Amino acid sequence: MADFDGKAPSAGRFEVIRYGFGRSRLGWRCAAVAFLKCLLFAAVVCVAHASGRPGHAAIASAHPLATQAGFEILDQGGNAFDAAIAISAVLAVVEPQSSGIGGGGFWLLRRAADGKTVMLDGRETAPLAARPDMYLDTRGEPRLSASLDGALAAGIPGLPAALVRLSKDYGRLPLAKSLAPAIRHAENGFAVGLRYAKAAKDRESALRQSPAASAIFLDQGIAPQPGFHLVQKDLAKTLRRIARFGHAGFYGGTTARLLVQGVKDAGGIWQAGDLAGYRALERAPVQGMYRGIRITSAGPPSSGGTVLLEALNILSGYDLARMDALTRKHLVIEAERRAYRDRDLYLGDPAFVNMPLNRLLSAAYAAGLRVAIRPDRALPSAALAAAPEASRQGDDTSHFSLIDRHGNLVAATLSINNSFGSGFVPPGTGVLLNDEMDDFATAPGRPNAYGLVGGGANAIAPGKRMLSSMSPTFLETKDRTAVLGTPGGSRIISMVLLAVLDFAEGRGPESWVSVGRFHHQYLPDVVEYEPGGLSDEDIRGLESRGHRLKPTGYRYGDMHAVQWDRVRNRLSAASDPRGEGVAEVK
Repeated sequence: MADFDGKAPSAGRFEVIRYGFGRSRLGWRCAAVAFLKCLLFAAVVCVAHASGRPGHAAIASAHPLATQAGFEILDQGGNAFDAAIAISAVLAVVEPQSSGIGGGGFWLLRRAADGKTVMLDGRETAPLAARPDMYLDTRGEPRLSASLDGALAAGIPGLPAALVRLSKDYGRLPLAKSLAPAIRHAENGFAVGLRYAKAAKDRESALRQSPAASAIFLDQGIAPQPGFHLVQKDLAKTLRRIARFGHAGFYGGTTARLLVQGVKDAGGIWQAGDLAGYRALERAPVQGMYRGIRITSAGPPSSGGTVLLEALNILSGYDLARMDALTRKHLVIEAERRAYRDRDLYLGDPAFVNMPLNRLLSAAYAAGLRVAIRPDRALPSAALAAAPEASRQGDDTSHFSLIDRHGNLVAATLSINNSFGSGFVPPGTGVLLNDEMDDFATAPGRPNAYGLVGGGANAIAPGKRMLSSMSPTFLETKDRTAVLGTPGGSRIISMVLLAVLDFAEGRGPESWVSVGRFHHQYLPDVVEYEPGGLSDEDIRGLESRGHRLKPTGYRYGDMHAVQWDRVRNRLSAASDPRGEGVAEVK
């Protein structure tokens, strides 16, 4: 953990949050509650903006070279958004098992100058030739590896377009300068760590199926040991084309031609129009309140913010601080059960699906869900009607959090889905492609390897963005601002939820990233917990209340968080002890 005491604060501005509701009686009640929340939002943000600039910067990311790159760009006169480009691109180079320019992500942004808060959506899209049944055989059974390995598993990447838009609309430096650290590490290489070596061993077979991927990421066809010097010359060339030509450097010209040809030759369905038509989008994040904390998080096509806020709305009806630890954990699990159920039933790409977000995020709806929660007994998930269909999400993702000296904020979660994505690299590009198509509901009615479920709202359709659990998040009170997030597939939301509850107890970043983790996602009806996530007493107590428990056998997640204490004007930062990341304040 790193921290720094800065200079005294100065004055700023405030903003008002708006909501829309229907004309039903429930809608008017929700509107009244929302109006009161707006007043509280305004008061919180007025105080928050009044504290001016921190005067220094804090970065927490999943890799030392990425954190270093962020500060390198800040030292050259860049702002948080330039640094975010550098960090994102370097993570794409040094953590190919977790993210990459062949993948996508969400960037939650706050611009200090005018308070603008926006989510930049760089989520992948389904190719235009995609079909709902493209991963089923002639009997309607899923072809299990088809959506996981190889060219057919890849959605159209969004990360390059997001970086270009981030530079154009929010950065201060030329894109080429922000991409320079990533190009340098791709060109010159770096020593891989233990996490890379383990992931490469897990995906060795898939990487071998792609000659270009095997030549880059394996050592003579074998998963390398820690310390292996990874050089990515073709990726450096691709990054240089993006640096020179911007959006057209990836989605047109030489790179696009090589990508499409490589995918087609390997049995994929990409077309030139898939790349030419891709755009990174600005979206409104979701926002809510929990016990005086203003929460801003990712909106659809991420389910993260919606599920997080719904669970917190349910928990807001309890005084958790006055309850024993076992009852608190029981109630958190029951809130997760109900919020994840609604994720599965209702959420998807907003361009394709009408979602009842106002209802899902309303206090009245949370109160209705709370009625069926018993403090002494679990409600089986089977008792909640309308079980949806199946989908899945991978665990291998990356996150970084950033506050610059001006008070600009960035929380970014990036992914290629499973370890090393699809395992496929189109020859000549160096671009490891994602397997995010597996995040759609690819095989209706069947649970997947992660057990995460999803309904028709997340069915495959041409040009559609697959549902995600990525949850980059801002937390604000009258005297503190926090930026946080984590990888972890379906467990992302529950990890962020536990961090929010820890923040509410007054603890700092080092505690949020270290807290013991447990998780329930509606289906399968089981509480997963990492070693140390639950005590022996917790386990016995939860089982006596009707919960089924399952240890993961390993510690999961890789949270990175920064905080601005506005009262003392102090920055602090922490990286998850489970990972290899670095957090610094300078």
